[in-house]
Amino acid sequence: MPTTLRIATALMLFVTPILPAALLAQTSQADKTLLDAANHDRAAQGLDALRWDPALAAAARQHALRMAKANQLSHQLPGEPPLQDRARHEGARFSTIAENVAEGPSIPGLHTQWMNSPPHRANLLDPELNAVGIAVVQSGNMYFAVQDFSASVPTLSLSRQEREVSSQLLARSKLEVDAGTADARKTCESDNGFTGPRPAAILRYELSDPSNLPDELLQKANSGKYHSAAVGACKPSGSSQFARFRIAVLLF
Repeated sequence: MPTTLRIATALMLFVTPILPAALLAQTSQADKTLLDAANHDRAAQGLDALRWDPALAAAARQHALRMAKANQLSHQLPGEPPLQDRARHEGARFSTIAENVAEGPSIPGLHTQWMNSPPHRANLLDPELNAVGIAVVQSGNMYFAVQDFSASVPTLSLSRQEREVSSQLLARSKLEVDAGTADARKTCESDNGFTGPRPAAILRYELSDPSNLPDELLQKANSGKYHSAAVGACKPSGSSQFARFRIAVLLF
C-alpha cells in the first residue's frame, strides 16, 4: 500500500531520536533500483532525471527505519517531526518537498504500486521536482520504502545572487545595472527606507530562484521611467525551512 504527501509551507523544531542499531542495515542496491526505475519512467516522458540528494536520502532512511520498527505505513509517526523538518534537519534546501511511502514484498513491486497510483505517479513525474532521496528497509518479509522529492535550491553567495539578478535585468530591460553595491545591500537588510542616494523606487522581494524576476520589477524596469538599477542581496528575514533568496533593487 502506498501513500503520498506534498508540502510547500510550514515550520516546526525537533530533535532526531536514536534508533536501534539492529535497524540500521542499508539496502543500497534496493535504493538504486527504485532510483533507476523512477528515472527510466521520467525519461519515457521526456523529463530530466532526478538528481540524488544525500540529505533527502538521510531523511528518507530515518523515516523508513521508523516505519519498519513500528510496522506501520505513515508520513508522520507519533513523536516524529513532519517531512519538511526531517529534510531540513539533514541539510536539504528546497522550495517544495514531496514524499511517497509504500510497503510490499518485493522491490520492483514498490515502484509498480507508486506508478499505478495517480498521486504517487504525479510526484515521480513532476517536472518541477529535480532531486530525490530514497531508502528501503526490510522487516521480516516486507520492505518499507520512502522516496523524498524536492525542488532543490542551491547555496549561492550574495555576489552570485546579485550577478544572477543583474544579468536577467540587463537581458530583459534597457537599464544600466550595478550589482552588489554597499548601498543596495544595506537597503536589502532593512525593511524600510534606503541607504545612499535617494532612488526613485525600491523593490524588495524573496524568491527560491534568483534568476526569476518578479513581474512588478520587470514592469517598472521597462516602463521608461528609470535609467539604471542597483542590486543588493542579503540574508532572508525571519526563519523558514523553505530556502529562498532576499533581493533589493533600487531604481534610478
